Amino acid sequence: MLQRKLIENPWCFWGYIKGGGSIVENEMEYKKLQSEMNLFYNKFHRYVDDIKPSVLEKGQVCAVYCQEMKSWCRAVVKSIISCTDYYLAECFLVDYAKSVPVKTDRICVALESFMRLPYRAMKFRLYGTKPATLRVNYYNDKAKIVPANRWDIAAIHYFQNLLNATTKVEAKLCAVEEDSFDVDLYVTIKEEKICVNDDLLAKKFAFYEAPKSTTISAVEDQKRETPLSLEPLSEEINPALVLWPMLLQAKETKAFETCEYDRSASQMNRQDGGYAFRPAVLNKNIEPCLSLETAPLFPTLKKELLRNQFPGPNHVQSYSWPPIARGCDSVIISPENDPLLYLLPIITFLQSRSCYVSLPARSGPVALILCPGQKKAELVFEFLETYSRCSRPIHPILLLLGTNKEEIQSIRIPRGCEVLITTPYTLLRLLEYHSLLFLRLCHLVLDEIDVLFAEANIEIFRILEYYKTALNVEEKESAPQQIVAIGRHWSKNIEHLTKEFMNDPYVVITSMEEAAIYGKVQQVVQLCLECDRISTLLQSLDFTPTNVQKTLIFTSSVEETDIIYKAVESTSIFCLKMHPDIGFHFDYVLEQWKKKFSSGTHVVLVLTDDCIRTLGITDATRVVHFSFPASPRIFGARLYSLSDNFQNSPNAKSILLLTEKSAPHAVGVMHYLKRTETNIPPELCNFTSGVLEAKEDRKKGRPLCRYLKAYGGRRLIKNIGGAHTGVLPRELQHSFSHVFSLFQILPLFIVDATNYFGRIVSKQKDPYAALADEVNAFYKKAKNLVPADPLEKLAVYGLREENTFHRVQVLEVPPKGENSVFYSVHIKYIDEGRFGQVQNYKLLYLPEQFQALPPQAVEFIVCRVKPIDNEVEWNPKVTRYINQMIRGKPHEAKIVLALGNTIWVDPVVRVTRLLDLKTSINEYNIRSKILSTGMGTDNPEHISELQKLYRDAETVQEEKELPKVFHHPSSSQPFPMQTFCP
Repeated sequence: MLQRKLIENPWCFWGYIKGGGSIVENEMEYKKLQSEMNLFYNKFHRYVDDIKPSVLEKGQVCAVYCQEMKSWCRAVVKSIISCTDYYLAECFLVDYAKSVPVKTDRICVALESFMRLPYRAMKFRLYGTKPATLRVNYYNDKAKIVPANRWDIAAIHYFQNLLNATTKVEAKLCAVEEDSFDVDLYVTIKEEKICVNDDLLAKKFAFYEAPKSTTISAVEDQKRETPLSLEPLSEEINPALVLWPMLLQAKETKAFETCEYDRSASQMNRQDGGYAFRPAVLNKNIEPCLSLETAPLFPTLKKELLRNQFPGPNHVQSYSWPPIARGCDSVIISPENDPLLYLLPIITFLQSRSCYVSLPARSGPVALILCPGQKKAELVFEFLETYSRCSRPIHPILLLLGTNKEEIQSIRIPRGCEVLITTPYTLLRLLEYHSLLFLRLCHLVLDEIDVLFAEANIEIFRILEYYKTALNVEEKESAPQQIVAIGRHWSKNIEHLTKEFMNDPYVVITSMEEAAIYGKVQQVVQLCLECDRISTLLQSLDFTPTNVQKTLIFTSSVEETDIIYKAVESTSIFCLKMHPDIGFHFDYVLEQWKKKFSSGTHVVLVLTDDCIRTLGITDATRVVHFSFPASPRIFGARLYSLSDNFQNSPNAKSILLLTEKSAPHAVGVMHYLKRTETNIPPELCNFTSGVLEAKEDRKKGRPLCRYLKAYGGRRLIKNIGGAHTGVLPRELQHSFSHVFSLFQILPLFIVDATNYFGRIVSKQKDPYAALADEVNAFYKKAKNLVPADPLEKLAVYGLREENTFHRVQVLEVPPKGENSVFYSVHIKYIDEGRFGQVQNYKLLYLPEQFQALPPQAVEFIVCRVKPIDNEVEWNPKVTRYINQMIRGKPHEAKIVLALGNTIWVDPVVRVTRLLDLKTSINEYNIRSKILSTGMGTDNPEHISELQKLYRDAETVQEEKELPKVFHHPSSSQPFPMQTFCP
């Protein structure tokens, strides 16, 4: 429906759309925008010069105060009038289609965050019409109607009277011109619908004008029968851009990207991004920040962010920053795990020194950030160092300690350090010897809280208990007390955290599938054959509910919707349907759904996913996934329909129908259901294990996971079967069958503390030493220093580094079109195992006789030692320590296992031979040296685990497996395993 506003002529009349439709912005959005503008400009327009326009020009977009409406509005300056002692600007209010005079002191700069919505008032013109006028020929005393360039006064009056007399105005969009919508206009007068375009043609006020070839008319191809059609406009037509502020049209794409979060902040049921979920049980009234200008950050930090071209705040940041910056306990659950979600507001809060006056005058951090591992801790520290430079000095420190007691006891936190970044294990070691170090602690941040609870559950609760006890100190009664938890997944432990350790927490959940777990939505899985879906669906419906029950059944197509609608309707349940092909039925469906029903009534709505956003339903009690959701985003959007019943478990249920066609999604469904504590059918467990086995079978031939090689484990059994890659030195191939053989190894490239690349040195005659001498002798002659051209991928060349020549293999060559005279190529040193970049002209032609010896680089892994605290990466200082100790030095090693080009060694000892005394001394054992740093721990099961995996893999390969089948409990027909393989 079209709400008429300013009517100039049939080619220029203004209005805005009321009702449904894909291009119609929700009326509440405009009210919210109006409220935000009033709140902002009423507060700042008199005192902040930055929001006053430096120059006022015709056509400029601005914010003006309308005296008649007592409100700030978006406007375009049409003209400027000079009065005696002030200036007046004639401004066109783009959301109300009216011109008003405004004093220039009531005109402000329009912030980009206030331009996130298209102008509400839209300019329309009648489609396919051309003005007509009466031309009189006085010479022959004749008159005739001819085309004109402007509308006749009589036509304008008739058009205006027609629109003023109507009770309802409707429009069908036909095309989009430069700055207006071309429409077929329909008015209803005395219950009679009239097409205004045809009426003007019939009364000779206009001629029909065929559309120009340049006119965008893709709308007709979409067969838009009504303005309520749910079909989106063609990508060629973007009505929002037609009426978008001119100052933003020059950067269309950027405008839409930066405004996306603004729209999402006020649309809680959007399908194309995240969701901000604010449970009703939480009573803080904190509005999201929709732009960097309104973000709760101190001014210097904002300037730093602008200087760094910071794109935010995004949807999650706009909801998480305000409560954290105010010192509220907060839980942020989002797929986005960016430290800036909490770092920037924490830095802002720390600027208020007066908040910490009552704290003890001693050293110790005010804020503590706990990360699940050293890698994340290092990332957080880098961010904190970057953005704390523009604040008062807070001297952040990254602390990662091992088990060395002397090192822990010697630790001293310097005075002035206000933020400490560490891990739970390091913190507990520190508390053991420095229990008074955290008497000043006010802010506790738990980064990746779901990972922390999964990997260090006991340690986290010990820390929380300590924090809770420390709060009872009398000196901290007036100091801030805040816990912030950031994670990807909601869990029972997080719920316990909010109830036992937080005070009225603010919860933000941007993933609706996680919000459903928070809301305790009951998940039910129904296994059935594809052909039995409808009967299984009908069996799952409650025909005699005690209370009012509202059920949504989601389908994947219009045809499916019609079939399910007829099936449900045949059971005498009150049933509705909705899909994109239905137009005016939209209002009827919503009206029926929102009616107040008596107890025992069951209302069912069958719909497609296209309708979720348009209907905006949030009070459903049941959701049935007749068709499997196409993505987690769609699944979350469906679950949002239950959001009014979150935390009300009996009244919120999600029923998922799984068939043999759901195999690609089975594993994901299983993982999700385990987190919801749903009773999972044993058949689904068996079925999922079969799918996982099939996936693992396809991994054969891939190299072993490096973590499995380095530390052992049970997760990648099938990888062993395809891990025999790489070529060993020929003279050693037979020796590798003899496990526990002693060899001399030469580590040349140190990956980390236990993983090296190097060569096995023969004690009799070393073929590589002889080759190296020959290569060096060959290249000493200047005539042999021939640059290789052209370069070929995987070919072997010579490379000079200082006074040594190496054999290198080219791994990547730039495409021919990008080649210039000089360019870089990616190479591998095939006798050392390291990689590098080198200029093409440095590679030398290498004769065939020097390529005959196979690559000598072998991977060595030191056994029975791993990083402490469940880390998967070695601490860099341990790697540096080992690198300085062993690189380029021969060591005696016992080979305990060999697979492909990888050799596991234990022990590895540096032996010094005293020739005069005819004896030798063991200088050190590498494993013992690693353990002595305190950053490593014993890993006794390392080799036994790898050997067992190897034996299991061999057994599986030799066995001839029978086809696995999956039986449904209510069916005698099996599902072949092959059918379920994605």
